[in-house]
Amino acid sequence: MSRNIYGLDLGSYEIKVYDKKQKTIWREKNAIAFADEKEIFAVGDEAYEMYGKTPDHIRVVFPMKEGVISGITDMQYLLQNLLKRGHQFAYGSEYVIAVPTDVTELEKRAFCDLVLHSTARAKSVRIVARGIADAVGAGIAVEREPGIFLVNFGASTMELSVLSYGGIVLNRLLKIGGMHLDREIIQLVKNRYQILISGRTAEFLRKEAGLFPNRQESIYQVPCKKLGTGLPKYKEIPGTLVKTALREPLSDCVKEMTALLKRTPPEVRQAIEQKGIFLTGGMASLSGLDRYLSHAGGWKVTVANQPAICAVRGLEKIIHNKNLHKLTYEMSVENDRWIR
Repeated sequence: MSRNIYGLDLGSYEIKVYDKKQKTIWREKNAIAFADEKEIFAVGDEAYEMYGKTPDHIRVVFPMKEGVISGITDMQYLLQNLLKRGHQFAYGSEYVIAVPTDVTELEKRAFCDLVLHSTARAKSVRIVARGIADAVGAGIAVEREPGIFLVNFGASTMELSVLSYGGIVLNRLLKIGGMHLDREIIQLVKNRYQILISGRTAEFLRKEAGLFPNRQESIYQVPCKKLGTGLPKYKEIPGTLVKTALREPLSDCVKEMTALLKRTPPEVRQAIEQKGIFLTGGMASLSGLDRYLSHAGGWKVTVANQPAICAVRGLEKIIHNKNLHKLTYEMSVENDRWIR
């Protein structure tokens, strides 16, 4: 079978893959369900559907944590299983992987080892900074722009990238994402009503309520457990409470964005002030997030088209456009250094 080229954007919550041969982008949850701590029971979307609903002997785990690979063996199994499942997987393929910048060299190397030293037997692996892949996927001519501020708001991290003429000027990887916001909702609901809701329920409330008040604020009836007894019940949760839970961690995000802008060189910052800030990542679709950031920081904020798949669309463009290949790096086996 002839070789293929895959573009991989490995998120803590979801895997996005571009398949050059099939000319498609597909997505699957980054989850594995274990039975009795040993046997793999389900992977991907099927495993995620069990999250928060499983009996005690089944445990759902996420092989990535806060933007990096935390369980490489689990991640290798999951990725190979998903690639083989109906996608005409070819061994010895080439890979282009989007990785966060603000991580250690060892953590970057793990992204390569994922396919280089596994049953995938990759022919070659190149990496590109996720901020650059995001910008390319958002339709920004990264090599010609003197200043870009791009915020990738994902499931467990928020990555801030300042770009200039195709390179990274500054980058921060913050451990704040959708899951963090969900935990804030869970905690506030617990303190206010003495009940416990699941992560899936908190995610539902976050997506439905958004950040800004509606003319008629909604009430959401959700399943929960009474603290102390553990008895199941339903409880009405007002949208205003959800918004309150979201505001404090997002305020911290605004502070981090402001601090990074202050460190940005004046000529780059001037270009950013003209263009504004670009939002990508799954959380960029949170209702009212762009308005909140604009109001709190005083910036022009633009949400990219299809923000959840911006990085993998950027990988697609990089794979097809030879002029963009110079934005990627390859690991030199001889000296363990990244080279153009």
